Amino acid sequence: MRRMSLEKQFLELLTHQKRYSEHTVRSYEKDLEMFNVFLSNEHLTFDTFQFQDARNFLSFLYDQGLKKSSVSRKISCLRSFYNYLIRNGHIEKNPFLNVPFPKEEQHLPDFLFENQINELLESLDKNSKMYTRNRAILELFYATGIRSEELLTLTLDRIDLKMGIIKVTGKGKKDRLVPLNEHATDAINEYVEIFKDKIIEHDALWLNHNLRPLTDRGLRYVVNDLMKKSAIQTGLHPHALRHTFATHMLNSGADIRAVQELLGHESLSTTQKYTHLSREQLRREYLNAHPSNRRDD
Repeated sequence: MRRMSLEKQFLELLTHQKRYSEHTVRSYEKDLEMFNVFLSNEHLTFDTFQFQDARNFLSFLYDQGLKKSSVSRKISCLRSFYNYLIRNGHIEKNPFLNVPFPKEEQHLPDFLFENQINELLESLDKNSKMYTRNRAILELFYATGIRSEELLTLTLDRIDLKMGIIKVTGKGKKDRLVPLNEHATDAINEYVEIFKDKIIEHDALWLNHNLRPLTDRGLRYVVNDLMKKSAIQTGLHPHALRHTFATHMLNSGADIRAVQELLGHESLSTTQKYTHLSREQLRREYLNAHPSNRRDD
């Protein structure tokens, strides 16, 4: 019982003090549940688990067929959980402190081409009750590259439609100003005019079909559903629109440090992955377009 109580306290801390997204907290909760299964199988408790048990735990995770990215997240979750236990005097050492993260496979992020963005916007059902919301969400994602949690925490007082700018709270509760283009400004303005009363009532910019605040899970469902209906590759998530923003900005000649600032990246290396993607796209365009590549030997 003590373990469950501490876990719940840890998740409450992530939710209310650290302001982790609903999706992340839910993932951490599942990570802790899996850790409990391992402890039970090995007849261990969280305070008897030692660094030397970590290798068996990693084997346990890989036996579940998990990807390296999932294993990394579980290590990160448990490292944070044990730091929480240390701060509260429940244990003295963190057995996950020196557990290495698995090396992840390098892959390019998902993104949409410009014609796909146009197809996506043109495919929106104008007769839908939530048409203006859907259009505003897509235009805002594409215009700014903000994260899902940043979009969901926007309120009316953080949007200046006349100046074309929004105030976003990013990771580490750091605020940054992000400009809007005319398409996003017009779309948000049209949406707010229709739903302003409910937006003010809930003090939340984004509403679901029942006119209550849109959740992280609801947002992912909305974006994925819109992509399915547009016949664009399914399985893409809101973050793909962030990747699209970054890729298109760099392809159009934007300074990488400006893109870093707009995305709210702490490290320039995080932004640089989009230059790799841009070069790969350039190579594909070259191979497809240059006459020599179609010439017989």
